Amino acid sequence: MLLVLLAIILAMGGAMLLNKAYTPEYGLDLAGGTTVTLQPVTPNGSAPSQESLDLAVNIIRERVNGSGISDAEVAKSGDNIVISVPGAGQEEVVKLVGTTAELRFRQVLAIGAGSPPPPGQLSTQAPTPTPSPTASGRKGGKESRPAGSETPRPDATAAPDTGATPAGRALSSALTNPSPGASSAPSAEPGGDKPARQGDDKSAKPGSSAAPDASAPPSAPPSAPPAAPDDPMAGVDTTGIDPAALKQFETLDCAKNAGVGAQDAPDKQYVGCSQDGSTKFVLDKAAVTGTSIDSASSGVDQTTGEWLVQLAFKGQGPDQWSKVTTTAFNSQAPRNQVAMVLDGVVISAPVIQEPITGGRAQISGSFTQVTADELANQLKYGALPLKFEKSSIEEVSSTLGADQLRGGLIAGAIGLLLVVVYSMLYYRGLGVVSVLSLVVATIVTYQSVVLLGAFAGFRLSLPHIIGLIVSIGITADSFIVYFERIRDEMKEGRRSLRTAIEVAWVRARRTILIADAVMFIAAVVLYFLAVGGVAGFAFAMGLTTLIDIAVVFMFTKPFVAMLARLKFFAKGHKLSGLDAERMSEAPVASKTVPQEA
Repeated sequence: MLLVLLAIILAMGGAMLLNKAYTPEYGLDLAGGTTVTLQPVTPNGSAPSQESLDLAVNIIRERVNGSGISDAEVAKSGDNIVISVPGAGQEEVVKLVGTTAELRFRQVLAIGAGSPPPPGQLSTQAPTPTPSPTASGRKGGKESRPAGSETPRPDATAAPDTGATPAGRALSSALTNPSPGASSAPSAEPGGDKPARQGDDKSAKPGSSAAPDASAPPSAPPSAPPAAPDDPMAGVDTTGIDPAALKQFETLDCAKNAGVGAQDAPDKQYVGCSQDGSTKFVLDKAAVTGTSIDSASSGVDQTTGEWLVQLAFKGQGPDQWSKVTTTAFNSQAPRNQVAMVLDGVVISAPVIQEPITGGRAQISGSFTQVTADELANQLKYGALPLKFEKSSIEEVSSTLGADQLRGGLIAGAIGLLLVVVYSMLYYRGLGVVSVLSLVVATIVTYQSVVLLGAFAGFRLSLPHIIGLIVSIGITADSFIVYFERIRDEMKEGRRSLRTAIEVAWVRARRTILIADAVMFIAAVVLYFLAVGGVAGFAFAMGLTTLIDIAVVFMFTKPFVAMLARLKFFAKGHKLSGLDAERMSEAPVASKTVPQEA
């Protein structure tokens, strides 16, 4: 066991060296951070309800402190919400906390250029599709690119999942331009790279022609009539579009107002822009809303190797998703597309190749691991019930500083020294075991704190330090229980030291495990019921409780058994702590302790 513990310590040290992590990350009270104040905005300008604010606080707290150990603080201040995040320059956190992050799926009703062309350059005909790349549905197939494109553009397609399950896939070009062309003129299928069905080179569906080959010349939509040079609505099918939405669509200039952060009412038609503002859309009422999302996670597509976000729907979500994909499949372009609207912006508008059932979808695009995780966290932790504006963003200094940190470390050192002195005076030679056990526990604790900071966002704050200091006494209790059990066995006068150590361990470990289990349960309950500093204290206490168990089982007991082979302890030397005088309940002359040869 000693070799196993040594291997663990060396492995943790190696991980620290590889990641160049030598010191812990400090929390808000020790290193300062970023403070963001969010001001709620309601549609009618009235004050938000306390219920909605409380819900927003809980969601934001989960977003910025999902693991519960990053020492972020979220609190209400009147009608505002104040978020304090450890560390300076937390731009990604600032971006994360305020977004509504509610994904809505809407059928596309009409599309157009995001901005009107310069005077004198108005189009004389309806927008025509630019050559679209064709993604092969075959496993391991490659994606062709439009000629002249400088950078590859990810798929923005919706197609059924070809895996073992019948769940459908909805592929989107999240964080990228939904429009396949580099020009400002929209295609008939912006963001909707039409993929071939599995095993085919081209696909077609009833009522429409086959998808255009990337090498074929562009052609106008069948329903696009000739239009006047100054008509911005040329070629737009207005059937079923609300007049108010149509007017907004006609006047919208995405270059001036991309609609980022807009509150799109799910029960109304919505006019929005693509992320880069090159395309504008008229979208139908939301067919599936973010509240129907059951789970969201990031992962890697095993076929293409690209990062994606996987969604699973709940409640009525699967039926709603199947219905909207069926409706889009049976519609003419561009109404054969389903737009994904996140925070008021169309992140993708994929073409639906077949009705998708199963209640699952995948969002893929030019994701990195960081951006995929970010989007998954936004969706996983729910949609905010209110829209917020960032009224202030400030970098704050530490509230405690180096002096307070130094004071906490000095207090811990004093407590450790007192335990060492007590152990050496009372247990003498056995005190060496307790001292070395504390040293090992300290090394493992320090390595754990550093590695948690490097891999899990853990930041050491004053409550954590208090929890670590308190744990010194908890760790010492385990040694005392074991040593006293050994002495009890020796006092009986019928056991040698080696036998007493083994018998005492059987009895002591039960007591140690029960005591540590009670402490760990208390830490877990406190961690989940409390927030902020109290939760940090509970986390540190739970961590050190687990370390205590590992050290006692893997170091203290094996080390005591090893010392029992030394004559210094086996013969009951006066300084060993196991001498006859200390082991006797009666006078030494009337009762002696059997010693080993």
